[in-house]
Amino acid sequence: MQEPLDELIRLLDLEDLEVNLFRGVSPQGDSQRVFGGQVLGQALIAAGRTTEGLHANSLHAYFLRPGDPSTPILYQVDRTKDGRSFTTRRVIAIQHGRAIFHLEASFHRPETGFSHQDAMPDVPDPESLPTWRERFEPLVGDAPEGVRKWAMQPRPIDSRYVTWANPLEPEKLPPRMLVWIRADGALPAEQLMQQCIVAYASDMTLLDTAALPHQIAWIDESYTIASLDHAMWFHHDFRADDWLLYAQESPAAAGGRGFSTGRLFTRDGRLVVSVVQEGLFRRRGNRAASL
Repeated sequence: MQEPLDELIRLLDLEDLEVNLFRGVSPQGDSQRVFGGQVLGQALIAAGRTTEGLHANSLHAYFLRPGDPSTPILYQVDRTKDGRSFTTRRVIAIQHGRAIFHLEASFHRPETGFSHQDAMPDVPDPESLPTWRERFEPLVGDAPEGVRKWAMQPRPIDSRYVTWANPLEPEKLPPRMLVWIRADGALPAEQLMQQCIVAYASDMTLLDTAALPHQIAWIDESYTIASLDHAMWFHHDFRADDWLLYAQESPAAAGGRGFSTGRLFTRDGRLVVSVVQEGLFRRRGNRAASL
């Protein structure tokens, strides 16, 4: 649907306050904290606006504190390096006078070189798979009102699960997940926007992959689950409003942390993005220091 996607594009369209200083807002809703993919996408937009149209080749980010959705977020950009081939930016997201998020991003002028990649997994076409609504509608009839509202609301990202387990009553599964994703509508041609939309979407299911072997439900209030860090490498240009296969796995979990990796392939099998993330999985009542 174009309207939810247009709302996401507006969300990423930061307000310029001063040189190297931008302001972003969060969508209105019942969420207790800002979605990590939102901050990731907004920070990348802030960095990209200071690079004269270059495309990102990598980013490394840390989620320092939960974001407050009722308060605007300030993005302060440090122009670390302007090189002939590579440009580097550091972005700090600030709320209530404290840093909540930190991003380092590298931008690379296009050049030619050797090429190789892993093969894309053999999966069904996305059109043959149920939509998000078709997956969830039979599951949420008896769910709490907040869960039903969240599950049935229009979404900017069209997600078609190849790997599927009931997220409200999960079964024990291997830590691997395959999902087709695309922006649900048309996007502007700017490659930075394509990258920001994929950055936003890349945070939607990666932590879930680490939870699969442990049967942790999305609505399980006995756990605190949060992104700790996030890294991405952009190998080729792509369109985020075309189908991308998000192949995810979690090689390890330990010490209250789950580690996951992801690869995004175009429909014709080209590997365009690689992703790595570590997330917190902490039982509530644990006396360890909070984020």
